[in-house]
Amino acid sequence: MDLSVSKTISRILKVNHAGEFGAIRIYRAQVFVARYLIPDLVPFLSETLGHEIDHCLKFRAAMPERGSRPCYAMGLWGIGGYTLGLITALMGRNAVMVCTKAVEATVHQHLTEQLVFLEGRDEALKSLIADIQIQEIGHLDYAQAHICPSPFNAPLEGLIVVATEIVIWLSTQGAVTRMTRALEQA
Repeated sequence: MDLSVSKTISRILKVNHAGEFGAIRIYRAQVFVARYLIPDLVPFLSETLGHEIDHCLKFRAAMPERGSRPCYAMGLWGIGGYTLGLITALMGRNAVMVCTKAVEATVHQHLTEQLVFLEGRDEALKSLIADIQIQEIGHLDYAQAHICPSPFNAPLEGLIVVATEIVIWLSTQGAVTRMTRALEQA
């Protein structure tokens, strides 16, 4: 396998694993707050948390075979995710749904680009990502169906998307730019 392809695959795993690690923290914080303030959301949040834990484990398990390792910024993902989850849960049901939509839409976009790149290069990883993407789309669909109109939705969503993209970029020390370039050239 070409060295640049191997590096891109390693970066895909690194960023996906870190993203799932952050998502676990988001949903854990939201479950914690929702138990007291929005108890009817706990089943959705708990199920979603379970999916994210499973995804994180699967990406971590795929790393050694592909010469990848967790990123150095896992603490950033953890603190950032927990903070985002805590703040949005304290803001209420709608903020939780907007957060879920923003994060899952960003993830969906990245996964779609990755699937195109992996075609014919790493079919096993492509299959893993495709399976995970199905659950992520389910989270996105649920959130979109449960968002109530509010003038605060768009600014909150925009802020979360920008923050997510910045953490992705920082966690790969800019390698996400090279990864994106490689994905676009595929």
